[in-house]
Amino acid sequence: MWSFLLLGSEGNPVGPMKFSESLKKNIDFRRIYKNGISYADKFLVMYVLPNHTNGNRLGISVSKKVGNSVIRHRLTRLIRESYRLHEEIFKSGLDIVVIVRVNARNASFQNAERSLLGLANLHRITENEKNSNYHDSIL
Repeated sequence: MWSFLLLGSEGNPVGPMKFSESLKKNIDFRRIYKNGISYADKFLVMYVLPNHTNGNRLGISVSKKVGNSVIRHRLTRLIRESYRLHEEIFKSGLDIVVIVRVNARNASFQNAERSLLGLANLHRITENEKNSNYHDSIL
C-alpha cells in the first residue's frame, strides 16, 4: 500500500479545507440562490448566506456552457484551491456558492484567486481587508 504526502510550494503539507465543507445537495444550492446575496465580476458570481454554524460550506457550480468536463473540473479545482489557501481570512458561519462564468474558461489561477477574494471583499466576509484591491484589478 502506497502512502503519499503532498507538499505545497512552501514545503508545508497540503490537505483538505480545515474549517469548511462542501455543499453538495441541490436543495442547499436553491436555498442560497433564493435567499442569499450575490455579487459578480467577469469571471465569477458569488452568493452568500449565513448558515448559523461555526463553519463555512462552499459550493461551486460550473455549467456545461463553460466547456467540457476537463475544463469544468480544472476551474472547480482552481476555485477550491484559492479558497483553501485563504480559508483563514473568511468569516465563519456562511454558506458560499461560487458560479463560474463562461469568461473564466481560460482564466489562470491568479485570475481565479483575485476574483474570489475580490467578491469576498465586496460581500465583506473577509476578516482581513488587505486583499481589497484584488477586485479593482479584475474589473
